[in-house]
Amino acid sequence: MRISEICRLVYLNLIQNKFKVILTSIGIVVGSATIVLVIAIGTGSRAEVAEQFQNLNAGAIDVSYEGSSSSSDSTTATVSIGGTTISFDMGGFSMDFGGGSGGSSSSRGSSEAVTLTTDDMEDLEVFVPGLSDATISYSTTASVEGGDLSSSSYYTVAGVLDNYAEISNLTMAIGSFLTEENNDNKEKVCVLGYTTAREIFGSAYDAYDETVYIDDRPYTVSGVLSEMGTVASGISPDTAIFIPYETGIKYITGTSISPTITVIAENVNEVDTIVENIETVLADSYPNSTFSISDAGSKMEAASSSNTTLTLLLYSMSAIVFVVGGIGIMNVLFVSVKERTNEIGILKALGCSRRDILLEFLLEASCISFIGAVLGVLLALALTPVVEMFSVRVDLSVTAVGLALLFGVATGSIFGFYPAYKASRLVPVVALNQE
Repeated sequence: MRISEICRLVYLNLIQNKFKVILTSIGIVVGSATIVLVIAIGTGSRAEVAEQFQNLNAGAIDVSYEGSSSSSDSTTATVSIGGTTISFDMGGFSMDFGGGSGGSSSSRGSSEAVTLTTDDMEDLEVFVPGLSDATISYSTTASVEGGDLSSSSYYTVAGVLDNYAEISNLTMAIGSFLTEENNDNKEKVCVLGYTTAREIFGSAYDAYDETVYIDDRPYTVSGVLSEMGTVASGISPDTAIFIPYETGIKYITGTSISPTITVIAENVNEVDTIVENIETVLADSYPNSTFSISDAGSKMEAASSSNTTLTLLLYSMSAIVFVVGGIGIMNVLFVSVKERTNEIGILKALGCSRRDILLEFLLEASCISFIGAVLGVLLALALTPVVEMFSVRVDLSVTAVGLALLFGVATGSIFGFYPAYKASRLVPVVALNQE
């Protein structure tokens, strides 16, 4: 039998049983839709992770205060005589011969909350080798007025140094970032995030050199950041307002802040060693306090690991769905072979070979699964807007569609082979006499 005749027989059988074809392919439909969405969500997640960390230097290490590791109810008296320090504690005493190192002193109370300062940042730069740069920042919430705002709104206000933009890989859409003179003179200037500029003034260009009122004080907009869509050191640049570090302390927060020191390792392979050195310096300055030290590389690895785990889980789900769909095709084809036994007998009596019968049923299985795969791809396209409504990034690709179609056809062919083989092995006389 010619291949064209076999294809015509397959076409007639599919057309005459449209409803059965659709029901049979439901498993493949779901499997194909799942694999398209899995790849799209996985790709979107990887892209989102990359964007979230694109403004973090791989060697960035964040240091912030957590709390006191221990406290004491006893009274401690400390007396310094020359280079000797004598501490009396509930009748006991300890002696420390020699002077301390650096500008840090262990007498900075361990039971009180620690506020990291620029002095601590400078200590780290001096005593921790292998650092290329360091900065300190904090954030708070303040009322903002001006521009197109009809009433005061609350925005994140970040106090930063002039090197913050370089360390965080921030770029300017217009204007310039804060300068060292702005901070030294405690000037009331600010840099707006891209989204903040649009919300207050309508656009980045309209915001430049305008005035906003932060806690009822006027600040001149010296620049607007380019759109980042990411988070840097706990501060989202798009929705924040950046002001000089000392300006914020003087006019907005006072000394009630919880800053984060960010240092940059020259060699990313030495981050672990640098973290240990940072812990040593801080332990010398604040002996009973606990600090949170995290590096960008670990954050990226953790996020990537979570994303990989989620993607593997979704792949497993799609594989299970494909297997279920393949079993459905196998069952339907077994029933079809049973129903069409007489037809198979007639075809064999007319001279069709086992190969022809095998090919006919195998093509039917492949066509059913292909139809299911196509419907699955269309279903995935229809579901994409729904998935995105839940703030899940979906990046559809031609590769995902191609894999869905390939796996769909492969599943139908693999699971359809055995029923097709059974049909090809039927004895013509027995098949013709089958009621």
